[in-house]
Amino acid sequence: MEQTTSTPTQTGTALLSAVSKQEAERLDDRSLLELYQRTGDQELKWMLVLRYTQLVRRIALQAGGLYSSFAQLDDIIQEGLLVLLNAVDKFDLSKNVKFETYVSTRLRGMIVDLARRQDWLPRQVRQKAVKLNRATDELAGKLGRVPSSDEVAEYMGLTREQYDALLSETAVSSLVSFEAVLDSCGNATEKFLSQGERSNPTEEEFQNQELHQVLEQGIAALRENERMVLSLYYEKELNMKEISQVLGVSAARVSQIHSRALQHLRVYMKQYMQA
Repeated sequence: MEQTTSTPTQTGTALLSAVSKQEAERLDDRSLLELYQRTGDQELKWMLVLRYTQLVRRIALQAGGLYSSFAQLDDIIQEGLLVLLNAVDKFDLSKNVKFETYVSTRLRGMIVDLARRQDWLPRQVRQKAVKLNRATDELAGKLGRVPSSDEVAEYMGLTREQYDALLSETAVSSLVSFEAVLDSCGNATEKFLSQGERSNPTEEEFQNQELHQVLEQGIAALRENERMVLSLYYEKELNMKEISQVLGVSAARVSQIHSRALQHLRVYMKQYMQA
């Protein structure tokens, strides 16, 4: 007698009909993800994806609120859905990381990739960003530490108001420059955004423990308002307007604080790499 083999999708379809769509919808995210990865049933995959479309939109709106000049919201959402579909297939359930954190990290990485691919900054602004980074790096080399905002402003021959305006104007570049340093450290973005969610690290994570500690030290060295903005933006996923309401300052000021914090961490990590 000829034997037939069933594909994961066929098995999943049979399982889904046995479980019922209503019962599958009542599963928590992890259980639904486990069921999909076990069966490969596309209906389960889309069921899970639909649960996270709001996360895609929220992060897209959040990024658009801070970096409105570099991409259309629809572009970010479209790219984000592709990231989400890929994440459902690639997520490793054996790691002690929340799926939402995993997706959020990759969505922000996608936004940085979009910024790199698109010609989102006028040439003049790119030149200003290069000058800002160069001046900050040169001064950090002379001082042997991360310079203060006032020190960088004086070094560049700017008033503090002009320096703050420069931070706002080059905010996207600050994000990309910081991510570039993290990438050169070896996929550190996830560690930066998901501190405290890991236990029983793998061998690779153990080898990167020093890097994680350096990042923590860099964050600890930030001013209180800088740490607060990073926490509200990356951990609580608030947008600039919401953060401005929490801190009682303008959204433009929040953007400056965010940009300055990333500048500080970029220099801190760069010094670590060159040590």
